[in-house]
Amino acid sequence: MKVKTITGTCHCGSVRIHVRQMSRTLTSCNCSICRRYGALWAYYAASSVKIEAPRDGLSKYSWNQRVRVYCRCKKCGCVTHYVYRKRRDSPVAVNAVNFEPAMLAGARIRHLDGAATWKFLD
Repeated sequence: MKVKTITGTCHCGSVRIHVRQMSRTLTSCNCSICRRYGALWAYYAASSVKIEAPRDGLSKYSWNQRVRVYCRCKKCGCVTHYVYRKRRDSPVAVNAVNFEPAMLAGARIRHLDGAATWKFLD
């Protein structure tokens, strides 16, 4: 029996993100990179996310202490997700804006002060 998933894509459709359900909570972070990306992050166990991309279809970026690896489509540039470099059991952060807006309608958006305190502002 096939498990039903929901799918989001980058702008050009080259990268597809499959999850079992949309997260009920999304995180909007104001750190220097997240505010530039305009991302809303949904966090999932790695085993419940499937990223499909053409071979060499993702570009990866890390900076500073290289804790996270941000991934984007090489073709259209949309940021799709990030993973932690050294933590094997860490979640995958999926950029939920790659899903249709109707799928995000009921989600609570938490505002994280990643620029200074690493505390939620709400």
